[in-house]
Amino acid sequence: MLGGYGNFGTRICRALAGDSSIQLLIGGRDLSRSQSLATEVGGDARGIAIDLDGQEFTQSLREAGVELVIHTAGPFQQQSYGVAAAAAAAAAHYIDLADGRRFVCDFAAAMDANFCAASRSAISGASTVPALSSAVVDHLCDGWTRIDAIDVCIAPAQKAPRGRATLAAVLSYCGEPVHVWNQGRWQPQVGWSCPERVAFARLRPRLGALCDIPDLELFPQRYKVTQRVMFRAAVEVELAQRAFAMLAALRAARLIGRPARLAGVLNHAAQALDFLGSSTGGMVVRVEGIDASSQPTRRAWHVTAGNDHGPEIPCMAAILLARRLARGDSPATGAYACMNVLPLADFEPEFKRWGMVTDTVEEVADRGASTP
Repeated sequence: MLGGYGNFGTRICRALAGDSSIQLLIGGRDLSRSQSLATEVGGDARGIAIDLDGQEFTQSLREAGVELVIHTAGPFQQQSYGVAAAAAAAAAHYIDLADGRRFVCDFAAAMDANFCAASRSAISGASTVPALSSAVVDHLCDGWTRIDAIDVCIAPAQKAPRGRATLAAVLSYCGEPVHVWNQGRWQPQVGWSCPERVAFARLRPRLGALCDIPDLELFPQRYKVTQRVMFRAAVEVELAQRAFAMLAALRAARLIGRPARLAGVLNHAAQALDFLGSSTGGMVVRVEGIDASSQPTRRAWHVTAGNDHGPEIPCMAAILLARRLARGDSPATGAYACMNVLPLADFEPEFKRWGMVTDTVEEVADRGASTP
Protein backbone atom coordinates (compact mmCIF):
# COMPACT_ATOMS: atom_id res chain seq x y z
CA MET A 1 0.00 0.00 0.00
CA LEU A 2 1.88 3.07 -1.26
CA GLY A 3 0.87 6.38 0.28
CA GLY A 4 -0.87 4.38 2.99
CA TYR A 5 -0.77 7.14 5.57
CA GLY A 6 -2.22 9.74 3.17
CA ASN A 7 -5.81 10.98 3.01
CA PHE A 8 -7.14 8.13 0.86
CA GLY A 9 -4.51 5.52 1.62
CA THR A 10 -5.35 5.55 5.32
CA ARG A 11 -9.00 4.83 4.56
CA ILE A 12 -8.13 1.91 2.29
CA CYS A 13 -5.76 0.50 4.90
CA ARG A 14 -8.48 0.60 7.55
CA ALA A 15 -10.86 -1.23 5.24
CA LEU A 16 -8.40 -3.96 4.24
CA ALA A 17 -6.65 -4.53 7.56
CA GLY A 18 -9.53 -6.60 8.95
CA ASP A 19 -9.63 -8.97 5.96
CA SER A 20 -8.14 -12.30 6.96
CA SER A 21 -7.19 -13.07 3.34
CA ILE A 22 -5.01 -9.97 3.07
CA GLN A 23 -1.62 -9.32 4.66
CA LEU A 24 -1.29 -5.56 4.53
CA LEU A 25 2.07 -3.84 4.10
CA ILE A 26 1.86 -0.07 4.54
CA GLY A 27 4.74 1.47 2.64
CA GLY A 28 6.21 4.96 2.63
CA ARG A 29 9.42 6.88 3.08
CA ASP A 30 8.56 7.64 6.72
CA LEU A 31 8.88 4.33 8.57
CA SER A 32 7.53 5.72 11.84
CA ARG A 33 4.31 6.90 10.17
CA SER A 34 3.90 3.56 8.40
CA GLN A 35 4.38 1.63 11.62
CA SER A 36 2.09 3.95 13.57
CA LEU A 37 -0.75 3.43 11.11
CA ALA A 38 -0.14 -0.32 11.05
CA THR A 39 -0.53 -0.38 14.84
CA GLU A 40 -3.70 1.73 14.58
CA VAL A 41 -5.48 -0.41 11.97
CA GLY A 42 -4.46 -3.69 13.63
CA GLY A 43 -4.81 -7.12 12.10
CA ASP A 44 -1.70 -8.37 10.36
CA ALA A 45 -0.80 -4.92 9.06
CA ARG A 46 2.87 -4.04 9.05
CA GLY A 47 4.63 -0.77 8.30
CA ILE A 48 7.68 -0.79 6.04
CA ALA A 49 10.04 1.87 4.69
CA ILE A 50 10.00 1.96 0.90
CA ASP A 51 10.90 4.63 -1.64
CA LEU A 52 8.90 4.38 -4.86
CA ASP A 53 11.51 6.54 -6.58
CA GLY A 54 14.42 4.48 -5.31
CA GLN A 55 16.61 2.24 -7.50
CA GLU A 56 15.83 -0.79 -5.31
CA PHE A 57 12.05 -0.36 -5.44
CA THR A 58 11.40 -3.40 -7.66
CA GLN A 59 13.73 -5.57 -5.60
CA SER A 60 12.02 -4.40 -2.40
CA LEU A 61 8.66 -5.54 -3.79
CA ARG A 62 10.11 -8.94 -4.70
CA GLU A 63 11.76 -9.43 -1.31
CA ALA A 64 8.54 -8.54 0.51
CA GLY A 65 6.59 -11.05 -1.60
CA VAL A 66 4.14 -8.37 -2.71
CA GLU A 67 1.31 -9.73 -4.86
CA LEU A 68 -0.63 -6.46 -5.25
CA VAL A 69 0.56 -2.84 -5.27
CA ILE A 70 -2.08 -0.20 -4.50
CA HIS A 71 -0.70 3.19 -5.45
CA THR A 72 -2.35 6.22 -3.77
CA ALA A 73 0.66 8.54 -3.63
CA GLY A 74 -0.62 11.32 -5.88
CA PRO A 75 -0.95 13.73 -7.48
CA PHE A 76 -0.69 11.67 -10.67
CA GLN A 77 -0.83 14.49 -13.22
CA GLN A 78 2.95 14.71 -13.58
CA GLN A 79 3.92 11.15 -12.63
CA SER A 80 5.55 8.54 -14.83
CA TYR A 81 4.51 4.89 -14.88
CA GLY A 82 7.53 3.91 -12.81
CA VAL A 83 5.52 2.34 -9.99
CA ALA A 84 3.41 0.29 -12.40
CA ALA A 85 6.52 -0.85 -14.29
CA ALA A 86 8.13 -1.93 -11.03
CA ALA A 87 5.00 -3.85 -10.04
CA ALA A 88 5.01 -5.69 -13.38
CA ALA A 89 8.72 -6.47 -13.02
CA ALA A 90 8.00 -7.88 -9.57
CA ALA A 91 5.11 -9.99 -10.96
CA ALA A 92 2.57 -8.12 -8.85
CA HIS A 93 -0.89 -6.87 -9.71
CA TYR A 94 -1.31 -3.10 -9.69
CA ILE A 95 -4.16 -0.68 -8.81
CA ASP A 96 -4.01 3.10 -8.57
CA LEU A 97 -6.39 5.93 -7.64
CA ALA A 98 -5.21 8.20 -10.45
CA ASP A 99 -7.54 10.87 -11.79
CA GLY A 100 -5.02 12.56 -14.10
CA ARG A 101 -6.42 12.53 -17.63
CA ARG A 102 -3.23 11.68 -19.49
CA PHE A 103 -2.03 9.26 -16.81
CA VAL A 104 -5.20 7.15 -17.00
CA CYS A 105 -5.99 7.53 -20.70
CA ASP A 106 -2.45 6.61 -21.83
CA PHE A 107 -1.99 3.86 -19.23
CA ALA A 108 -3.05 0.91 -21.38
CA ALA A 109 -0.82 1.81 -24.33
CA ALA A 110 2.18 2.32 -22.05
CA MET A 111 1.83 -0.65 -19.70
CA ASP A 112 -0.27 -3.39 -21.32
CA ALA A 113 2.68 -5.31 -22.76
CA ASN A 114 4.45 -5.33 -19.38
CA PHE A 115 1.50 -6.80 -17.51
CA CYS A 116 0.52 -9.24 -20.24
CA ALA A 117 4.08 -10.59 -20.12
CA ALA A 118 3.81 -10.90 -16.34
CA SER A 119 0.29 -12.43 -16.54
CA ARG A 120 -0.94 -9.82 -14.09
CA SER A 121 -3.65 -7.14 -14.01
CA ALA A 122 -2.98 -3.40 -13.86
CA ILE A 123 -5.93 -1.08 -13.32
CA SER A 124 -5.62 2.70 -13.39
CA GLY A 125 -8.27 5.12 -12.14
CA ALA A 126 -9.81 2.83 -9.51
CA SER A 127 -11.56 5.76 -7.90
CA THR A 128 -14.68 7.90 -8.28
CA VAL A 129 -13.68 8.44 -11.90
CA PRO A 130 -13.82 6.48 -14.04
CA ALA A 131 -14.55 3.39 -11.89
CA LEU A 132 -17.76 4.55 -10.18
CA SER A 133 -18.84 7.00 -12.86
CA SER A 134 -18.73 4.35 -15.61
CA ALA A 135 -20.58 1.88 -13.38
CA VAL A 136 -23.36 4.45 -12.94
CA VAL A 137 -23.59 5.18 -16.68
CA ASP A 138 -23.82 1.44 -17.44
CA HIS A 139 -26.59 1.12 -14.86
CA LEU A 140 -28.60 4.12 -16.02
CA CYS A 141 -28.29 3.38 -19.74
CA ASP A 142 -28.78 -0.37 -19.73
CA GLY A 143 -30.55 -1.28 -22.97
CA TRP A 144 -30.45 2.23 -24.43
CA THR A 145 -29.98 2.55 -28.16
CA ARG A 146 -28.21 5.91 -28.01
CA ILE A 147 -26.53 8.18 -25.46
CA ASP A 148 -26.56 11.87 -26.29
CA ALA A 149 -25.18 13.46 -23.13
CA ILE A 150 -23.38 12.51 -19.92
CA ASP A 151 -23.00 15.13 -17.18
CA VAL A 152 -21.19 14.34 -13.94
CA CYS A 153 -20.71 16.61 -10.93
CA ILE A 154 -18.93 15.89 -7.66
CA ALA A 155 -19.88 18.06 -4.69
CA PRO A 156 -17.49 17.59 -1.73
CA ALA A 157 -18.49 18.63 1.77
CA GLN A 158 -16.70 21.74 2.96
CA LYS A 159 -15.75 20.14 6.27
CA ALA A 160 -14.58 16.81 4.84
CA PRO A 161 -10.87 16.05 5.32
CA ARG A 162 -8.86 17.23 2.34
CA GLY A 163 -5.26 16.79 1.32
CA ARG A 164 -2.75 19.15 -0.24
CA ALA A 165 -1.96 16.63 -2.99
CA THR A 166 -5.62 16.46 -4.01
CA LEU A 167 -5.88 20.24 -4.20
CA ALA A 168 -2.65 20.44 -6.19
CA ALA A 169 -4.10 17.94 -8.65
CA VAL A 170 -7.32 19.88 -9.26
CA LEU A 171 -5.44 23.18 -9.53
CA SER A 172 -3.07 21.76 -12.15
CA TYR A 173 -5.61 22.54 -14.91
CA CYS A 174 -7.09 25.71 -13.39
CA GLY A 175 -7.05 28.26 -16.19
CA GLU A 176 -5.61 25.77 -18.68
CA PRO A 177 -7.30 24.63 -21.92
CA VAL A 178 -9.34 21.45 -21.51
CA HIS A 179 -10.62 19.59 -24.58
CA VAL A 180 -14.28 18.66 -24.13
CA TRP A 181 -16.67 16.67 -26.35
CA ASN A 182 -19.42 19.25 -26.88
CA GLN A 183 -22.01 19.62 -29.65
CA GLY A 184 -20.65 16.45 -31.20
CA ARG A 185 -17.07 17.69 -31.62
CA TRP A 186 -13.96 18.41 -29.60
CA GLN A 187 -13.80 21.96 -28.30
CA PRO A 188 -11.36 23.72 -25.95
CA GLN A 189 -12.70 25.17 -22.71
CA VAL A 190 -10.94 26.64 -19.68
CA GLY A 191 -10.56 24.54 -16.54
CA TRP A 192 -12.45 25.80 -13.47
CA SER A 193 -13.96 28.70 -15.42
CA CYS A 194 -17.59 29.79 -15.98
CA PRO A 195 -19.28 27.87 -13.14
CA GLU A 196 -22.88 26.78 -13.70
CA ARG A 197 -25.51 25.82 -11.14
CA VAL A 198 -26.07 22.08 -10.68
CA ALA A 199 -29.09 20.46 -8.98
CA PHE A 200 -28.79 17.54 -6.55
CA ALA A 201 -31.39 15.25 -5.00
CA ARG A 202 -30.57 15.96 -1.35
CA LEU A 203 -28.20 18.92 -1.49
CA ARG A 204 -28.84 22.54 -2.25
CA PRO A 205 -27.91 23.54 -5.81
CA ARG A 206 -24.24 24.43 -6.16
CA LEU A 207 -22.04 26.14 -8.70
CA GLY A 208 -19.95 23.59 -10.58
CA ALA A 209 -16.99 24.22 -12.88
CA LEU A 210 -15.16 22.14 -15.48
CA CYS A 211 -12.49 19.75 -14.27
CA ASP A 212 -10.08 17.82 -16.50
CA ILE A 213 -10.55 14.14 -15.73
CA PRO A 214 -10.24 10.87 -17.71
CA ASP A 215 -14.00 10.53 -18.33
CA LEU A 216 -13.94 13.52 -20.68
CA GLU A 217 -11.78 11.51 -23.08
CA LEU A 218 -12.82 7.93 -22.33
CA PHE A 219 -16.61 8.28 -22.35
CA PRO A 220 -17.23 9.78 -25.82
CA GLN A 221 -15.63 6.76 -27.46
CA ARG A 222 -16.76 4.08 -25.01
CA TYR A 223 -20.42 5.15 -25.09
CA LYS A 224 -20.48 6.71 -28.57
CA VAL A 225 -21.93 9.89 -27.09
CA THR A 226 -23.44 12.05 -29.81
CA GLN A 227 -23.49 15.46 -28.14
CA ARG A 228 -21.75 16.12 -24.83
CA VAL A 229 -19.63 14.74 -21.99
CA MET A 230 -19.08 17.15 -19.11
CA PHE A 231 -17.54 16.81 -15.67
CA ARG A 232 -17.80 19.50 -13.01
CA ALA A 233 -16.77 19.89 -9.40
CA ALA A 234 -18.90 21.99 -7.08
CA VAL A 235 -17.35 23.09 -3.81
CA GLU A 236 -19.88 23.90 -1.13
CA VAL A 237 -18.95 27.50 -0.34
CA GLU A 238 -19.82 29.67 -3.34
CA LEU A 239 -17.14 32.21 -2.42
CA ALA A 240 -14.49 29.51 -2.87
CA GLN A 241 -15.97 28.41 -6.19
CA ARG A 242 -15.87 31.97 -7.51
CA ALA A 243 -12.31 32.34 -6.24
CA PHE A 244 -11.34 29.31 -8.35
CA ALA A 245 -13.07 30.91 -11.34
CA MET A 246 -11.11 34.12 -10.77
CA LEU A 247 -7.82 32.21 -10.59
CA ALA A 248 -8.81 30.40 -13.79
CA ALA A 249 -9.48 33.69 -15.59
CA LEU A 250 -6.20 35.21 -14.42
CA ARG A 251 -4.25 32.11 -15.42
CA ALA A 252 -5.98 31.87 -18.81
CA ALA A 253 -4.88 35.47 -19.46
CA ARG A 254 -1.37 34.51 -18.26
CA LEU A 255 -1.46 37.21 -15.60
CA ILE A 256 -0.42 34.73 -12.89
CA GLY A 257 1.69 31.59 -12.72
CA ARG A 258 0.29 28.10 -12.28
CA PRO A 259 -2.28 28.06 -9.42
CA ALA A 260 -1.10 24.59 -8.33
CA ARG A 261 1.80 26.36 -6.64
CA LEU A 262 -0.74 27.84 -4.22
CA ALA A 263 -2.13 24.45 -3.14
CA GLY A 264 -0.61 24.57 0.33
CA VAL A 265 -1.76 28.12 1.04
CA LEU A 266 -5.26 27.55 -0.36
CA ASN A 267 -5.65 24.27 1.49
CA HIS A 268 -4.89 26.05 4.74
CA ALA A 269 -7.10 29.04 3.86
CA ALA A 270 -10.05 26.75 3.09
CA GLN A 271 -10.26 25.87 6.77
CA ALA A 272 -11.29 29.45 7.50
CA LEU A 273 -14.43 28.87 5.40
CA ASP A 274 -15.49 25.67 7.13
CA PHE A 275 -18.03 27.52 9.27
CA LEU A 276 -19.92 28.39 6.07
CA GLY A 277 -20.24 24.76 5.00
CA SER A 278 -21.42 21.40 6.22
CA SER A 279 -20.32 17.77 6.52
CA THR A 280 -22.56 16.61 3.64
CA GLY A 281 -21.44 16.10 0.07
CA GLY A 282 -22.45 14.05 -2.92
CA MET A 283 -22.31 13.27 -6.59
CA VAL A 284 -24.73 13.25 -9.52
CA VAL A 285 -24.51 11.52 -12.90
CA ARG A 286 -27.04 12.64 -15.53
CA VAL A 287 -27.53 10.86 -18.83
CA GLU A 288 -29.73 11.67 -21.77
CA GLY A 289 -30.53 9.69 -24.90
CA ILE A 290 -32.86 7.16 -26.47
CA ASP A 291 -34.00 4.22 -24.34
CA ALA A 292 -34.86 0.65 -25.33
CA SER A 293 -38.38 1.77 -26.27
CA SER A 294 -36.99 4.39 -28.68
CA GLN A 295 -38.14 7.17 -26.36
CA PRO A 296 -36.12 10.28 -25.43
CA THR A 297 -35.03 9.75 -21.84
CA ARG A 298 -33.17 11.70 -19.19
CA ARG A 299 -32.18 10.00 -15.97
CA ALA A 300 -30.04 10.96 -12.98
CA TRP A 301 -28.30 8.99 -10.23
CA HIS A 302 -27.34 10.71 -6.98
CA VAL A 303 -25.35 9.66 -3.94
CA THR A 304 -25.39 11.76 -0.75
CA ALA A 305 -22.74 11.30 1.92
CA GLY A 306 -23.10 12.82 5.39
CA ASN A 307 -20.84 12.99 8.43
CA ASP A 308 -17.79 13.87 6.30
CA HIS A 309 -17.82 10.37 4.78
CA GLY A 310 -17.55 11.64 1.20
CA PRO A 311 -13.80 10.87 0.92
CA GLU A 312 -14.64 7.19 1.38
CA ILE A 313 -16.15 7.12 -2.13
CA PRO A 314 -12.85 7.53 -4.06
CA CYS A 315 -11.47 4.57 -2.06
CA MET A 316 -14.25 2.08 -2.74
CA ALA A 317 -13.17 0.72 -6.12
CA ALA A 318 -9.63 -0.08 -4.93
CA ILE A 319 -11.02 -1.79 -1.82
CA LEU A 320 -13.46 -3.87 -3.86
CA LEU A 321 -10.78 -4.89 -6.37
CA ALA A 322 -8.25 -5.80 -3.65
CA ARG A 323 -10.81 -8.03 -1.94
CA ARG A 324 -11.66 -9.60 -5.29
CA LEU A 325 -8.00 -10.40 -5.97
CA ALA A 326 -7.61 -11.81 -2.46
CA ARG A 327 -10.46 -14.24 -3.22
CA GLY A 328 -8.55 -15.43 -6.28
CA ASP A 329 -10.94 -13.70 -8.68
CA SER A 330 -8.44 -11.85 -10.85
CA PRO A 331 -9.64 -9.24 -13.36
CA ALA A 332 -8.54 -9.53 -16.98
CA THR A 333 -4.80 -9.71 -17.57
CA GLY A 334 -3.13 -6.60 -18.97
CA ALA A 335 -3.26 -2.87 -18.29
CA TYR A 336 -6.38 -0.75 -18.67
CA ALA A 337 -8.45 2.07 -17.19
CA CYS A 338 -10.90 1.11 -14.46
CA MET A 339 -13.94 1.52 -16.66
CA ASN A 340 -16.76 -1.03 -16.69
CA VAL A 341 -14.71 -3.25 -14.38
CA LEU A 342 -17.07 -3.11 -11.37
CA PRO A 343 -20.89 -3.02 -11.61
CA LEU A 344 -22.78 -0.45 -9.55
CA ALA A 345 -24.27 -3.23 -7.42
CA ASP A 346 -20.78 -3.96 -6.03
CA PHE A 347 -20.63 -0.46 -4.58
CA GLU A 348 -24.00 -0.64 -2.82
CA PRO A 349 -22.76 -2.45 0.34
CA GLU A 350 -20.05 0.20 0.72
CA PHE A 351 -22.60 3.01 0.42
CA LYS A 352 -24.71 1.34 3.12
CA ARG A 353 -21.67 0.80 5.33
CA TRP A 354 -21.14 4.55 5.48
CA GLY A 355 -24.81 5.53 5.68
CA MET A 356 -24.86 7.00 2.18
CA VAL A 357 -28.16 7.39 0.34
CA THR A 358 -28.61 6.88 -3.41
CA ASP A 359 -31.46 8.13 -5.60
CA THR A 360 -32.32 7.39 -9.22
CA VAL A 361 -34.54 10.11 -10.70
CA GLU A 362 -36.40 10.16 -14.00
CA GLU A 363 -36.13 13.70 -15.37
CA VAL A 364 -37.78 15.53 -18.25
CA ALA A 365 -35.81 14.74 -21.39
CA ASP A 366 -34.45 17.52 -23.58
CA ARG A 367 -36.00 16.37 -26.83
CA GLY A 368 -33.93 18.83 -28.83
CA ALA A 369 -30.65 17.32 -27.59
CA SER A 370 -31.85 13.85 -28.52
CA THR A 371 -32.36 14.56 -32.21
CA PRO A 372 -29.62 13.28 -34.55
